[in-house]
Formats: sequence, structure tokens, C-alpha cells
Amino acid sequence: IGVFIGAVTFTGSIVAYLKLSAKMKSAPLVLPGKNLINAGILVAFVALTVWFVVSPALWMLIVVTALALALGCEAVSHAQADAATLATVFAASGADGHNCHALCEQLASDDRQISPTRFHNSVHNAAAGYWGIATHSMAPCQVICAFDGSFSAGLFDALAQVAVDQRPLLLVSYDSEYPEPLHAKRPVPDAAGVALLLSPRQGERSLARVTVERAAAGASFSHLAEAELEALRVQLPSLRALPMLQLLARGQAGSAVIDYLPGYALELGLQPC
Repeated sequence: IGVFIGAVTFTGSIVAYLKLSAKMKSAPLVLPGKNLINAGILVAFVALTVWFVVSPALWMLIVVTALALALGCEAVSHAQADAATLATVFAASGADGHNCHALCEQLASDDRQISPTRFHNSVHNAAAGYWGIATHSMAPCQVICAFDGSFSAGLFDALAQVAVDQRPLLLVSYDSEYPEPLHAKRPVPDAAGVALLLSPRQGERSLARVTVERAAAGASFSHLAEAELEALRVQLPSLRALPMLQLLARGQAGSAVIDYLPGYALELGLQPC
């Protein structure tokens, strides 16, 4: 599994380098039957991984690595939009919890020298910086942190930009878990994220039309009937989006009330395209 993840990451780095050096076009490359290719590679990877665990062999490890590289190449090339031209809004409820924990441990030790790289990765806008580097993007980028209301704040800002500028925009909302003892004060249980490509006009791949307004005073937040999903909605700020995502997944028209800042809530209306 480590080889698989490393190979996909390595592939993404290669593609990022080729795009940054203008040796590869940033326009999307869509392979015919890409879903079947993905499924076939994943099935082969699982089968070879089990085989390798039962009977380790170098050639099998090489094959698994090659398959992972192929999957990574396909995954980064079939995007339906040119990432370099998309304005972005990154919304995070906090920074990288593990990096923050490591910095606190270092400062509490006898050797209080901090790694510049670790410090750089600890700030909540690090993801936006890496996005710009990897995609060679010079488009506007907004970074928002609003604690438990981060997804709503990011969505509100993103929709305002789409309406004013009349151009597509990518919204990315994400969270990172905190290890103990920080977890006791900020109990985010795991990493999670949501990404939405918002456009001022309906396109061939549009899923729904979304509207947003301030919810009526005293309106109840939308809940999920599935206990597991409801727990994620409550515990992970970025997954406050789950009621809206559930409507999208089911292709249903409806509305979802999600929390924003204290005393405020947003009501999202969705109409499938």
C-alpha cells in the first residue's frame, strides 16, 4: 500500500514538474474508457498486493509500482477543467494538526530549533500554496479560516466571486485531525475534505443549480438519518456539507440548512440539472 501511495504521489510530482516547465500541456487529456481502466488497475493492484504478501517477489513489487504509476498518470490527466485557470477558495477550520503538534513538542524540548519546512506546512494556507505550484496557477486564490463555520464561509465567498466575476471557481474545504493532547481541546477525529467546481452557467457536466440565503432565525440545521454520516457531519467542519452532498448524490431537489457563524445559518437550495 505504501508503494501504491508513493507511486501515485511521485507521478503527480512528475506531471507538476512537466507543466511548470512548459514541457506538458495543461489542457485535460481524457482517455476513452477511463473508468474501466481505473477499475482494472485497482483490481490488479489488490490481487497482486495479496499475492505479494503471501509470496513476496521483487518482480511483483515492480508490477504493482508500474500499475500505480499508470493510475496516477490517468488520474491527473483526465480532469475536465484547466486547473491553471481556475480561481480558488480554500477553506480550513485549522492548520495541519500533526505539524502543529510536532512544533509544540519541539518548542517544549531542549532543542527548540524549528524546521522551516515544518513551519511552512503548519499554516492553514499551505494547501493553497502547493495547489498554485502544482497547477502553475496565477489565478486569484482566497484562503479562509472560520473555525466550525469554515465550509459555509468558503462557500459564501466562492459563490459571491462567481456571481461578480462571472467565471468558474474551485472551492476546497478540508480539515486535519489533531493528535493528543491537542485532540482533547479540538476533537477533530480525522482528515476530511470537500471540493466543488462552481460555475456561473450550466455546463455539460453540471450536477445542480445552487442558491444560498440566510436561514430564518431559529432554523434547525439539516441532519442525516444515517448515524455514521451524522457523526461525521457534527465532528468535521468541512463535512457540514454532507446534507447538500446527499441531495446531489441522490439527484434530488431540496434545501439544506448548514451552520455558519454563531447565531447564523445558511439555507442552500439545490435543483438538479
